[in-house]
Order: sequence, then structure tokens, then C-alpha cells
Amino acid sequence: MTSDPSVPPVSPGSVPPATPGSALGRIGTPYAPSATRVMLLGAGELGKEVVIAFQRLGVEVIAVDRYPDAPGHQVAHSSHVIDMTDGDAVLELIERVRPHFVVPEIEAIATDVLLTAERRGLTEVIPTARATQLTMNREGIRRLADEELGLPTSPYAFADSADQVVAAARRIGYPCVVKPVMSSSGKGQTVLRGPDDVAAAWDTAVSGARVTGGRVIVEGFIEFDYEITMLTVRTVDPATGRLATLFCAPIGHHQVRGDFVESWQPQEMSESALGAATSVAARIVNALGDGGLGGRGVFGVEMFVKGDDVYFSEVSPRPHDTGLVTLATQRLSEFEMHARAILGLPVDVTLASPGAAAVIYGGLAERGIAFENVAAALAVPETDLRLFGKPESFPRRRMGVAIATADDVAEARRRAVAAARTVRPVPGPRRPAPPESPPAGREPASDAAGAADPPGTAPISAAALFDDDTGHRGSEPAPIRPTTGRDG
Repeated sequence: MTSDPSVPPVSPGSVPPATPGSALGRIGTPYAPSATRVMLLGAGELGKEVVIAFQRLGVEVIAVDRYPDAPGHQVAHSSHVIDMTDGDAVLELIERVRPHFVVPEIEAIATDVLLTAERRGLTEVIPTARATQLTMNREGIRRLADEELGLPTSPYAFADSADQVVAAARRIGYPCVVKPVMSSSGKGQTVLRGPDDVAAAWDTAVSGARVTGGRVIVEGFIEFDYEITMLTVRTVDPATGRLATLFCAPIGHHQVRGDFVESWQPQEMSESALGAATSVAARIVNALGDGGLGGRGVFGVEMFVKGDDVYFSEVSPRPHDTGLVTLATQRLSEFEMHARAILGLPVDVTLASPGAAAVIYGGLAERGIAFENVAAALAVPETDLRLFGKPESFPRRRMGVAIATADDVAEARRRAVAAARTVRPVPGPRRPAPPESPPAGREPASDAAGAADPPGTAPISAAALFDDDTGHRGSEPAPIRPTTGRDG
């Protein structure tokens, strides 16, 4: 966001020190000494919505990412591009900007320096620096859930080499899933059907990890009926001034190769399963607090459900990609709830309508793509779109999402998928080469010389991107009937 030139930004030297928690209960004016400052580490599509939620509450937002013009950069008060795995760079920026709150939005962050910043009183890390460090690493959170809290999980083992993966898979049994201990959105995941798959799976995991290093988790399959995300909010109770735990209606989702392509809310569950899911969610998020007001915010707790049994899978200490559906279904979206909880403001988890979300993939490798058929997509009843504004598209990169409401989940899913499939990503316009002065005595050419199509690939159909190994096509929502096994 371009700031008003009549209101010059506060220079770094004039930024007053931020005291952790000092912004709770009061909000200042952006660019002024009174400003309540929030720094987001990660400015993708989820970060962008968090920025907008803070903006609406008058908070000054600093968006940080590893590449320029990230979605959140486009709407923040100010932006920075750094390598967030470089601890010195992260700490230097925190010291210079002095935000009241640092909000990690991705996994690839030097979490050790967040602990340093928190201990030195430079800022408050959301939910806490310890929670960030644990949840950014599958090993830390799985050991907390299983060994300390005793939550039901799938069988698992950790491995540092292909040979160790073979040994782990032999103990756990085939099929099993190999994942980097630090990755997101299904990156680096592979289903092992037998020993012959190990070498390729190891290479995929190492290349798909968020940070360098070769440690993976090998997980056994759970024959589940469905999987859910339980959005769980830790927020200040205005009646008591103490933290309370709130639960949104469960979100069901369909994944292809570990990445969600559809989500819907509410997911129908038995009373017993819902009670077990809320218990699991409460125990894991409460364990990530500090016993005081630390640990505020939205957590996305992923679980497998088989009958009335619930198994913990993962937890994200921030809004979850499957929770994009809440932009349509809840009175407050997950992003608005996150902003309110961080600031110590009241949160409402009311479900307003059944709804669904369906991903719009890039379908092609291009910079600066365009989208066609937007009007036709929005003509689908009760639909809306979020086009993320990512500067570069890849065939399987999420570039937007369609959201829809209806009287029931099944119809909302049909509407969301129909709208998502209607939107057509296309290459952007040609960028003409700068005109050159013609040689003496020669008239200039009528068209700019040297113009060429930007590099790219032929578009991939939306239906193909919704395909999964079960043969499901994107022309209709994935079946709501139970499925078995987890597709990597």
C-alpha cells in the first residue's frame, strides 16, 4: 500500500520501543508515535487477509516476505524483503521497526531469534516464541502431542537418511507417508507403497523442505472416514480478563497430494466425535500457551476421524488455508478472529451459513498472469472470489479461491467448484521491447521490434488440477461420502 504523502512515515529512530502486550486494550494511529505496530513474517494469501483485518482496526502493519510484491506487501503500510531463515536479518529488522507484535505466517523462519527477541523484551511473538518453534517443526509438535499430552496419533518415526526411512517404513508398515519435518501445503510429501519408492520419496522430501536439512517424518496410514480442521481461538475473555478457548464449527476438506483443493463448513460429525475433537484441540493449544496472556490467536488443528475416534495430525499457530471458507461462512473470518485475539479484543465464532471454498490454480508458469471469466464465475449464486495477486504463477500454485454459501454444504460445494473452474488464468499481455533508434536514413518500423511472448507453458485445465489418485475430477465436488486412507 502506498502511504499518503502528506503523512510521512515515522523514521526508525523516532519509533518508540514496543513493550510486549502494551498494545492490548488500546489502538493508536498508523505512522504516528501512538501506532500499534504488527509485523507479519510471511505475506502470502493468508497473510494478506490478516493484514486487511488489522488495517480495519487501525493497526499499522509491516509485511515481510522473501520475495517482492507478495500479496500481503500489496496492502500493508510498509513492506520488507528479507531471507527469513537468516536470523541476523530477522533480528535486525525487529530491532529497527520495534513492532508490538510479531506474527509468523509461514514455516521458513529462524525461530531461534524469535526466542531471543521475546526474552530481550523487544516484542511479543504470537502465539509465543516457544509455540512458534514447536509448531514450525513436525518433530517438535508430534513429540508434544504424543509423548507429553498423550493425544492419539498415527504411528510415526523420524529419519535422517533413505536407509533410515526404509527401516522406519518396515516397522510402521506399508503404505505410509514421508514428509519433511519442515514444509507446508503438501510440499515434499510422498506415499510409500513399498521399498522401491524410498529413494524417490527421500529426494522429494529433501527438495520440498522449507529449510535445508534432510530430516523427515514417516507416518503410518490411518483408515479414516474424513479429516477436519478445528479452528480454535485463544482469546481474552472480556468478563474475566483471562484467556478463554473458543471453537469454530469443524471444517471438512479434500486434499490432492497433501494440498487442499476444497473445504467446507460445517463438517457433519457425531456428538461423540465432535466432543473428542474439541478436547484434542483444547489440550494442544493450551499446551502452547505460557500460563498467562501469551498464546493468543487462531490455531488450525488438523485431525483424522474414524467413526467416533479422533486422531491428532498437525497444528498451525495461525489461520489455516482450509479456513478460507470462513470468509463466507462465519460472522468473523478466521483472519478477523486472529487479529482480534492478538489485540485482546472480543471474538465471535458464530457460524452464519453453510459454505465451501475451492482453489483456483495457476495452471501455467508465467509472471503477471491475468484472469478471464471473472464475471461468469461471480454469476454463480452466492459466490465470491479472492484473487491473491501473486506476481508469478505455476501450474499447481494457488492463485485464488472461490467461496460460496447455500442452504446446505453439498450445494455450497457445487457452487464453489463451479465458480473456481469458470475462472481461467491466462498469460498477461506482451511487454514490448523499448523502441530503438533506427539507423540513419531508415524509417522506423511500424511495430515495436523485439517484442516476444514471455516464457511460459501451455495452460493446464482446472479439471486436471482437481484430479487425484482416486480418479476424482474437478467437474464436481469430491464426494462427501467417507473415504479411506490419506493421499499423501
